[in-house]
Amino acid sequence: MNRETLIKASILAHGDYALTLKYAKQNLNGVTLKIPSNTLVIKDPKYPRSFYELKDPPLVLYYYGKVDLLNSPCIGVVGSRKAMDYSLKATKRLVDNKKERYTIVSGLAKGVDAKAHESSLDQKTIGVLGSGIDYIYPYENKELYLKMKKDHLIISEYPYKTAPLSHHFPWRNRLIAALSKELYVMQASKRSGTLISVNYALELGREVFALPYDVFLKEGEGTNLLIEDGANMILF
Repeated sequence: MNRETLIKASILAHGDYALTLKYAKQNLNGVTLKIPSNTLVIKDPKYPRSFYELKDPPLVLYYYGKVDLLNSPCIGVVGSRKAMDYSLKATKRLVDNKKERYTIVSGLAKGVDAKAHESSLDQKTIGVLGSGIDYIYPYENKELYLKMKKDHLIISEYPYKTAPLSHHFPWRNRLIAALSKELYVMQASKRSGTLISVNYALELGREVFALPYDVFLKEGEGTNLLIEDGANMILF
């Protein structure tokens, strides 16, 4: 199947993986759609090599910014949207220590994600969205989004105008894990969605690091459990 067919299938399916595959097998020559130029499809020369390690690599990627960052050395920095001051300070310190050597990858959400991106704006950062590439979510990150769109990189496998539905974000997390040589978990409760990224990272053989917490703090139960299960401890 050619590039145009894959992109048309992705748009018709609103980025849904199984539907995109289904539509891509059909004859879409008679379907008229505007094909955006800022796309990568699987097998394109600039398609991220690390995504080929995934069981279900994205068929189409939409992007704004410096697409070459996809094949640069990256680390992932993830954590709670309701971040404590402790995790935000630790995130900044971690990124300050790593950003000259690695591109910082996160999900452009509130809390830890936003702090990781903000702390790396003077170097290189990639935001991976769970919505259409043109959808600013959360809206309070608008200024950060616009800076990254211009000077860094934002990617999504969801086409334009796709809303940030809840089931998009666990699926999005596999891309953060795949891009990252190492994954750093800065805050996670026992049932945090952040731990989905960890599962993907472990499946891909990535190293996982977790920030230790006071044992009486529910906000850090997830990271403490990761350390108990063998994750590397972030001690700077």
